[in-house]
Amino acid sequence: MSPAVPTREMAAELLDLDGPLSVTWQDEAVPGWQVSGRTGVVGFIASTWEVTRSVGYSGRPLDMLVAVDMQGRIAGARLMRHAEPILTLGLADDDIARFVGGFAGVDLADPGGPGPGPDMPDIISRATVSTGVIRDSILRTARTLAIARGLLPGGGIDRVTYKPRDWATLMGQGAITSRKVTLTEAAEALADAKVPVPTGDAPFIELYAALLDPPMIGRNILGQQQYTRAVGALGPGETALFVASRGLYSHRGTAWRQDGVFDRLTVVQGEARIALVKSGYTRIDELAIEGAPEFKERSIFRLPGDGFDPTQPFTLELTATRATETGEASFTTDLGYALPAAYITEPPAEPAPLWQERWQEKRLQVASVMGMMAALTLILLAQEWIVRRKRLWLGLRLGYLTLTLVWLGWVLGGQLSVVQVVAFVQSLLSGFRWETFLIEPVIFTLWSGVALGLLFWGRGVFCGWLCPFGALQELTNLAARRLGVPQITVPHAVHERLWIIKYTLFLAILALSFYSMDLALRLAEAEPFKTAISMRMMRAWPFVAFVLVLLLAGLFIERFYCRYLCPLGAGLAIPAKLRVFDWLHRRPQCGRECRLCETKCTVGAIDPLGRINPNECVLCLRCQVVMNDPGTCPVLKRRQRRTEAPT
Repeated sequence: MSPAVPTREMAAELLDLDGPLSVTWQDEAVPGWQVSGRTGVVGFIASTWEVTRSVGYSGRPLDMLVAVDMQGRIAGARLMRHAEPILTLGLADDDIARFVGGFAGVDLADPGGPGPGPDMPDIISRATVSTGVIRDSILRTARTLAIARGLLPGGGIDRVTYKPRDWATLMGQGAITSRKVTLTEAAEALADAKVPVPTGDAPFIELYAALLDPPMIGRNILGQQQYTRAVGALGPGETALFVASRGLYSHRGTAWRQDGVFDRLTVVQGEARIALVKSGYTRIDELAIEGAPEFKERSIFRLPGDGFDPTQPFTLELTATRATETGEASFTTDLGYALPAAYITEPPAEPAPLWQERWQEKRLQVASVMGMMAALTLILLAQEWIVRRKRLWLGLRLGYLTLTLVWLGWVLGGQLSVVQVVAFVQSLLSGFRWETFLIEPVIFTLWSGVALGLLFWGRGVFCGWLCPFGALQELTNLAARRLGVPQITVPHAVHERLWIIKYTLFLAILALSFYSMDLALRLAEAEPFKTAISMRMMRAWPFVAFVLVLLLAGLFIERFYCRYLCPLGAGLAIPAKLRVFDWLHRRPQCGRECRLCETKCTVGAIDPLGRINPNECVLCLRCQVVMNDPGTCPVLKRRQRRTEAPT
C-alpha cells in the first residue's frame, strides 16, 4: 500500500499556517515531507503507515498523516485511510477523525505531562482497540520524525550543557587526548633520512585532539565567539575536530595548499578511513581556555555526517616522512580518542507500548476474568459431583450467568464478537501483530481462555457460560417460564435445517471480509452484542428494536438467537471439532427408552436417538443433572423400584 501524500493545502491545514508553502519529499531513514514557507522550514509531515506500518484491529493498514512543528509539537493529524470495525460500534468516520485531530498541540517532549499544551484525547470506550492503535501510531510516528529531524534529543552529543572548565580538567576527563613522539623515537623511525632527526626528550611532535561539538569542550577551548562560528558552519550531521600540536614536526604540512588534502592526518573509525580536506579546515590563532600549552599550530577540521559517529571511539593517525637517498622513510603514530560518557546523552526512554499501559490499568479487571475462568474450570472438572446435587448445580448456574451478564458484560465489556474472529483471520494474512490484540486486555484474556476451552470441552465453554448475551437470553427465558410463558417446541427436522442460517451467516461475513471489510462489518450487525451488552442499549432505535425482537423470541424458544442466528457460535463450532475430551455421559437407554433429556435441552443439541451434537451443545449440564436425578430420570426410577420391590 502506498502512503497518503499531503497536498499544499493539506500541509497548511495540518500546520495551521497561511501563505504559500512547498512540500518536499525526504527519502531518509525516517521518510517524510519537509514543509517550507517564506521564512524557511516550518515543519515536517510523515505517514504512520510509512513510519510504523500501523495496522488496525481489522488487520488492514491504518494511515494517518502527522505534522510536527519546529518546536517539537504535534501540529495536526489527519485520518487518511482505515478499515476499522467502527460501524459495529455505533461510531462514524467523523468520530474517529475528531479523535485523530485531537492530538494537535501535544508536546512530544512530555506527551503526558502538565505542560501548557492540550492533553491527549482519551481512548473512545466503544472503540478501545481501534482508537488505541491510532493513538499509539500517531505518537510513535511523531516522536520518531521529531528525533530524526533534530527537533527532539535522540541520543548523541550533549549540545546544550555548559560549565567553565580549564585545560587540565578536560585532559583529566579524557575530553582532550594527546600523544607525544620524542626526537629520539622519531630519529630511530627515520634513521635513513638524508637530514637526520636530532635526538633528545623534546617533542618531535606533541599532538592533541578533541571533539568540539559539546559546549563543555568546544566553548571552553575556543571561547564563545569562535565556538559559535565553528559550530555554526557545520552542515547536517557534521562534527568539528580540534587538532593542535607543538614540536619540530607540523601536523598540517604544506602539501594541502596544492592538492587540498591534509596527507599527514587521517581519521580512522572501524573500517572507514576519513581524509581531512581543505574545504573543511579552519585555522585557529588563539585559544580561550586557561592552562593550554603554547602550541605551534591549531586547527579545526569538519568530519562528515555520513560514515562518522562522534559517540564512538576513533583514531587520529599522523604520518611523518623524511626524504632518503632512495625515496622516503616514514612512520605512523596513532592518537586514540573516545568522547567521554559525560558528553553523550542517552536516548530518551521509549514510552511503554500502549498495550502495556492498558494491561497495567486493567490488571484488576483481568484478574477478575481469570478468576471467573478458573472457577468455571473447577465447575466443569467437578461436574460429575455437582450434577448429582440439583440445587447446587442450579445455584452455580444462575449465579455464574448473572455474574457473566452484569460484571463481564455490562461492567467490563467482555463480549466476544465475530468481528474479532474476522480481524484475527485478516491479520494472519496481512502481517500478524500481537500488539493489536493485546490493547484490549479483557477481550484478549477471555479469548485465551476460550481457546483452551475449545480444546478441552468445545464451544460450550463460551456459549454456555462466558457469553453475556447468551446469559441474558437464558435468564430472561427462565423468568418467562416462571411467569408461565408457554414454550414452543421446534420439530427436530425444522430445528436442524435452521442451523444452516448461522453457519451461512458466518461464512458470508468471513468471505465478504476478503472483498470489503466495510461490507463484512455491515453484515456483522446481525450480532446484537454491541447494542445489548457493550453499549447497554444506548443506540439508534432500529438496533434496539432488533435486540428486543430477539429477546422476545427467546422468551418462547430458549436461546433462540444462539440456536439459529449466531455467527460467532458457528465460527467457534468449527475448531471445536478438535476437542480432546468428551465429558458428557449417555446411557444405552437414552434415545431408545427415554427422550427426556432431549426435551430438557435448552438449545436442542440432543437428537431423537439421544446423541449430543457437540456443535450445538452449550455445556449447561442440564442433561447430566436429569440423568443423575433419581426423581427425574426414568432409568433410575426403574432401578429404584426394582431395588425396593419385595423379594
